[in-house]
Amino acid sequence: MQRLALSLALLMIAGAAVAQTPSNEQAPSPMYPAPPPLKAPEVDKGAPVGNLTSPLAADQTKPTQTKIDSEAEAQLFLYATKMSWGRYSKIKGAKPGTAVVTKQGPLWTIKGKLESVAPGTEGDWASIDGVVERIEAGKVQIRGEVAFRVAKIMNGAPCKVAGTMHFRRSGKSQVWRLVEGDNPCDGTQEQFDLIHDKPAEKKPVPAQGKRT
Repeated sequence: MQRLALSLALLMIAGAAVAQTPSNEQAPSPMYPAPPPLKAPEVDKGAPVGNLTSPLAADQTKPTQTKIDSEAEAQLFLYATKMSWGRYSKIKGAKPGTAVVTKQGPLWTIKGKLESVAPGTEGDWASIDGVVERIEAGKVQIRGEVAFRVAKIMNGAPCKVAGTMHFRRSGKSQVWRLVEGDNPCDGTQEQFDLIHDKPAEKKPVPAQGKRT
């Protein structure tokens, strides 16, 4: 009788040992039928990320000289001293903005701002800041940015057109219009113009002889 009891006890211990899962493995579950590996597979490390050069770096080099293919166009553009903003230009009381074209050695730059004063648009503005890369007949290429601030768009945050921009005029017009003039925030064609406005030259008054 004692032998039978001892045999039964040994069988129960052996069964429990078989039922136990090794400590280094996870028991299968309905959600994960196969136990995950104890160690993730090793992967080769990539090249170090230091001292990398952007593929756009060459294109971002600041121009050092304005390429002039048309001297007549250049002389006309030198006096592009006014700005017009089509969004508000037809509102009574609208006024043009001012721009300045500057020669910095062989490189030309342009800066300008238009503060809107038309009724209901106070506080809105448009601006330009860039370097003139190229001047051709009827075309001016500028790298920089044109910004538009409209109170009702993007809570008044400036919406910018940046990069290489193209201004074109046609025929005898003395107005260059921004080709990429769509506002990136609402899609409106802003009709942003630079306008030639050379001051009138004062002719010298001829000296009058003394009367006798």
